[in-house]
Amino acid sequence: MSAARAAIVTGASSGIGLAIARVLAEEGFGITMAARRPEKLETAVQGLAAEGFDVQAVAANVADEAEIQKVVAAHRDRYGRLDVLVNNAGVGVGASVAEIETKRLDMQLNINLRSIVLFYRECIGLLKEAAAEHKNVLVVNTSSISGKHGEPWLSVYSATKHGVVGWTESMNKELGGEGIKSTALCPAFVDTPMTDFVKGQVPPEQMIRPEDVAEAVRYMLKVSPACVIPEMMFVRPGEAL
Repeated sequence: MSAARAAIVTGASSGIGLAIARVLAEEGFGITMAARRPEKLETAVQGLAAEGFDVQAVAANVADEAEIQKVVAAHRDRYGRLDVLVNNAGVGVGASVAEIETKRLDMQLNINLRSIVLFYRECIGLLKEAAAEHKNVLVVNTSSISGKHGEPWLSVYSATKHGVVGWTESMNKELGGEGIKSTALCPAFVDTPMTDFVKGQVPPEQMIRPEDVAEAVRYMLKVSPACVIPEMMFVRPGEAL
């Protein structure tokens, strides 16, 4: 099966990833949706497929290099092209500096930052092919507002998300001339399971919606090849920057 346009979305089983996958599906993309938990991912994929969208599920832990290669291979086999890559998988584990556990440190580095580097490397051939065709390939990297301003307790998470912003900037300088655009999304608290830890202080109804972030991707799909959006911040009304 070959779609006119195709995308990979990681962390696609819920929250921002699922909302972005829906936007891409609505825009006519065939999508490989990847996430760590097979049952949750299958439910999300079946929900979109039931609406007639062209999607496939690939369960994968993006902390593992071989699993990343598996996602890309499955995508290539199904769609044969890649026009949009969404590196959305992420994890945050809070701890004071004295209590940082090496295992959890490595998990955040591997999922939040290392996986993005590896996805670019594994996808670069497909991305360049699509860019040669239409000069408007998009890679979306989910960072965080804490990728702009370091946060206490979330120090490792903040460091990885700063790394995502820096990597995105580097990729625009390296690949932008070939028609491959990179954008770092930097949202504050979004109403997803990942922010459950703070919902005692910030009510869910006062949080950014996953759809708010996803609609930004729809906008980026419509921007001309002459325009790059290096990063986009999303904050709540009255929130200090």
